[in-house]
Amino acid sequence: MKHKRLVTAVLVGVMLLGTAFPAAAQVEELEPDQPATIYWPDDMVDETPRAWFVEFSGAPLADGGSATAVRNERAQFRAEAARQNVKFQERFEYEELFNGISVMAGPAEVAALSRMPGVKAIYPVVEITRPQVEQPTDDIDMVTALAMTGADIVQSELGYTGKGIKVAVIDTGIDYHHPDLGGGFGKRYKVAYGYDFVGDDFNADPDDPGYNPIPRPDPDPDDCAVAGHGTHVAGIIAANGKIKGVAPDATLGAYRVFGCEGSTTSDVILAAMERAWKDKMDVINMSLGASFQWPNYPTAVAADRLVKKGVVVVASIGNNGEYGLYSTGAPGNGSRVIGVASFDNTHATLPLFRVAGFEVGFTSASASPLPPTEGELPIASADLGSGNNLLCAPVPAGSFEGQAVLVQRGTCTFYEKALNAQNAGAAAVILYNNTSGRVNPTVAGDEAITIPVVAITQDDGLMIRELLSYGDDLYLEWTDELGSFESPTGGLISSFSSYGLAPDLSLKPDIGAPGGGIYSTYPLEAGGYATLGGTSMSSPHVAGAVALLLEARPKTKPDEVAARLLSTAEPKNWWGNPALGFLESVNRQGAGMLRIDDAILTGVYVETPKLALGEYTGKAISETISIRNDTGRRITYALSHVEAVSTGGDTYSPSFYIGEDSVTFQKNTVTLSPKGVTKVKVTIAPDPSLPDGTIYGGYIVLTPVSGGGPVLRVPYAGYKGDYQAKTVLTPTPYGFPWLARVIDDTYYREGEGAVFTMTDGDLPYVLFHLDHHASRVKIGVRPAKGGSVSYFVDEEYMARNSSPTGFFAVAFDGYVMQGKKERPVADGDYVLVIEVQKPLGTSKSDWETWTSPVFTIDRP
Repeated sequence: MKHKRLVTAVLVGVMLLGTAFPAAAQVEELEPDQPATIYWPDDMVDETPRAWFVEFSGAPLADGGSATAVRNERAQFRAEAARQNVKFQERFEYEELFNGISVMAGPAEVAALSRMPGVKAIYPVVEITRPQVEQPTDDIDMVTALAMTGADIVQSELGYTGKGIKVAVIDTGIDYHHPDLGGGFGKRYKVAYGYDFVGDDFNADPDDPGYNPIPRPDPDPDDCAVAGHGTHVAGIIAANGKIKGVAPDATLGAYRVFGCEGSTTSDVILAAMERAWKDKMDVINMSLGASFQWPNYPTAVAADRLVKKGVVVVASIGNNGEYGLYSTGAPGNGSRVIGVASFDNTHATLPLFRVAGFEVGFTSASASPLPPTEGELPIASADLGSGNNLLCAPVPAGSFEGQAVLVQRGTCTFYEKALNAQNAGAAAVILYNNTSGRVNPTVAGDEAITIPVVAITQDDGLMIRELLSYGDDLYLEWTDELGSFESPTGGLISSFSSYGLAPDLSLKPDIGAPGGGIYSTYPLEAGGYATLGGTSMSSPHVAGAVALLLEARPKTKPDEVAARLLSTAEPKNWWGNPALGFLESVNRQGAGMLRIDDAILTGVYVETPKLALGEYTGKAISETISIRNDTGRRITYALSHVEAVSTGGDTYSPSFYIGEDSVTFQKNTVTLSPKGVTKVKVTIAPDPSLPDGTIYGGYIVLTPVSGGGPVLRVPYAGYKGDYQAKTVLTPTPYGFPWLARVIDDTYYREGEGAVFTMTDGDLPYVLFHLDHHASRVKIGVRPAKGGSVSYFVDEEYMARNSSPTGFFAVAFDGYVMQGKKERPVADGDYVLVIEVQKPLGTSKSDWETWTSPVFTIDRP
């Protein structure tokens, strides 16, 4: 008999492969030449969900279920819940892509929901936040982003613009009044379809003063002036005006799932997916996701069902790079979804000042005044022979009177540097980075910063410092001008882009596109245009590219679309030190940078576009790749491979390695017959010197020898070692798991002898931390003197905690199942038991167990 499932989770200059790469004689641990951003909170983080998907046993309509059966299951559940007095607030009902409902319920009700007859599984409804807007600008960087993917070639030389293709944008809505987006809403306009699922006041963030989790739907999907995310995404896909998007003649559907402020939830996303399916969208873009989930999560499974029905689904893989490995989000990690990573744009449009005739682009620090648009200031250096530790210590008053002070980032906060400069009489501060890339500093603090503070690149800072070293007077000239500046990290993976693999070791992300620093449309009330960054921006580049491909090659099936995109993508160099020439990790960039021109033009592609190798425990892994030749000529390819950087060590703070994988082929060249499929066997083993627990990967390279054809690549990735050797249930600095009780919304740890009355919320809780995803979690109760465990929670596909101090909380309500009926346990002494099955575990040894202190149930 199948057990019921309950899932608890949390919120939410490049060298290409054709070039010779440096070989590594043995495994080498790599040190980035710039620091990685790591999220490490100082306190415990409660990541217990507040709402839940309830999945019923029958199939949804998309999988052949009948509408009558689905609706009967829903009615029976409601009746049984009323009979058992299970308290919850129903939010959405589903039947097309998912058979079930979503509800708001507290930890004490979750076990009761999972025990109800007809319930197949319970999954958390995850809070989904939106990216923040960067400083708006008034020039267009979309041109450089289009050039990075070949979309400019498709438009100008091939003549495809996405005409006749319908693309859904599930997001904050679209400002359809914008002239670049058609100027109206309805069948006669670019934004021809849409619906608002939540209303302006909806806000799912419980920590926000405007928290309002109750949706108020209406038919108008207009974006809010203070939101703008969906308008920006829509512009990347299909703007046609001052900005030209990837597919400027595509038709859009606007499915609004955010209020004007705050976050949304994954159950709203699922409702929008069903509506987009009913509206017969060809492509669905979701620049959002539920972080850290398994591919079994409802939005990922629903997206897979859409693909099965012929819809191409594209989704961002997530902005959780700072949270470490296995941080992909659903639906982007769905098995048939195109999950998109982000690369930084090659150029950035920025305000500028001049120094000795050189133009220097800058970003303004938040919490400081904007700089003037004219005038001059003498420049002084605070880190050139001053001996004051980079302005991290006060300097005498008047030391920088009336000057713009140049100082390097590091040692202390931006605020401390700005305050010390201000107290020394400075008229402005120029912060230059201590590594490659740009920084967006804040100088907020107790004492206000009243002088302009701007940030520039390391190269520009060193240039100014060198000019100062000559001893001549040097002046900063403010301007009202904007310039397009080459990004030091252009073409490299964005720092925020999430790491894979997915927890089932499937290869995610699939592909990457420009997402760091993208200029696009924005609500007219907020200026009309803005720059945003995130995988939210890379995903629409791919969705727009799919529209171009579908116009160029009508009726192409979704799996072929994905295969063409991945086969022709171009892997990029490792972010940590691009000069080494090693490729970025496969579990960070997937197949590499999108090249839609090649994807459309190629007559040859690999039908098995990626290889997920699973666990390696000493025996080489053999796979077969299928290469389709749609041309009328024979083409011969040479087969080779190249390694990429491996990632391992601590999940939350990865280490990086380069080694030499063993990759052998059935034969080193293969000749493809015209209009047919040729299969090639490949055998792969990671470098044996890599530490166990490492995610390794690389690329199989197919280089044409005769007959023409493009260079094709197949990414591969796997896990070296026993995946079940990972420790899942870990204590953290707070000593989890806990036996606990709740008093005034605060958890208190309990020890031996605690007494619970089981009334008025006085229930025993378990608080626990998962360092990695679990295949299954069971929580039960047994008598303290011994005996069998009666389970009240039985969960599959449970996500890891997002942070090293995060935890989940589950309450025991005093009831267990006896056969098909529930019964209360008698008063007495008990212990709670947590049993965790390691990811993909199958044997008894793959379980971890914890037993609580003895406690007493004593009802009044």
